[in-house]
Amino acid sequence: MIKLTVAIITFNEELNITRCLDSVKDIADEILVVDSFSTDKTEEICAQNNVRFIKHPFQGHIEQKNVALDLATHDYVLSLDADEALSSDLLAEIKKVKLNPFYEGYAFHRLNNYCGQWIKHCGWYPDTKLRLIKKSAARWSGSNPHDYLTMLKNEKFKVLSGDLYHFSYNSISEHIVQTNKFTTIAAKAAWTEGKKSSLILILTRPFFQFFRDYFLKRGFLDGRYGFIICFINSLAALLKYAKLYDLQLGKKI
Repeated sequence: MIKLTVAIITFNEELNITRCLDSVKDIADEILVVDSFSTDKTEEICAQNNVRFIKHPFQGHIEQKNVALDLATHDYVLSLDADEALSSDLLAEIKKVKLNPFYEGYAFHRLNNYCGQWIKHCGWYPDTKLRLIKKSAARWSGSNPHDYLTMLKNEKFKVLSGDLYHFSYNSISEHIVQTNKFTTIAAKAAWTEGKKSSLILILTRPFFQFFRDYFLKRGFLDGRYGFIICFINSLAALLKYAKLYDLQLGKKI
């Protein structure tokens, strides 16, 4: 049987971290939390749950998660966000993997909870994520704040049954605040990568985003929250390209 480190990055996650820790305690040989100097009760809660707690300055989602990967004691690492938790079916699947890890990477579907409702459409499901890996075989990459694990040598990975629960937003206001924050990060990352915006993109991308998520991805089947999610998704497209355009003009965003 292999030993497994569960790696979590945190900042002021007192409302979420207990649920996350409780969901992994039956499979974790080590729980590692890399915290960017929380000011709430995150550290206190972790201390009560036999967690290896390390403080590290936040330099970006990708960078912080790679720090956690490097600090993991065991060869196999399950990377989670504090607002995520394993379903009972996924927990059972990971227990089987620990007995016989045939692959160096395992992915699973993420099911998002939005204001108390599970979202099955809007482009939010199945939202497959590679999260359980042999740490020498993968690294976090992407473009902040949209990070993902990548197998280093294009090794095959297996998709496990069972869902990873993601408790995304407790309110519409929280979603809007996070969208504003994340689009600023995304615009700055795009600018650093040499990407460009234009008035045409600002006008068209929000429309195509809404059309894709609400109609093609059947967001209408998720009711009023489906409409709200798809609308905010289109707002995110507008904000990202508008902010990137302002950066091109030398303005602050």
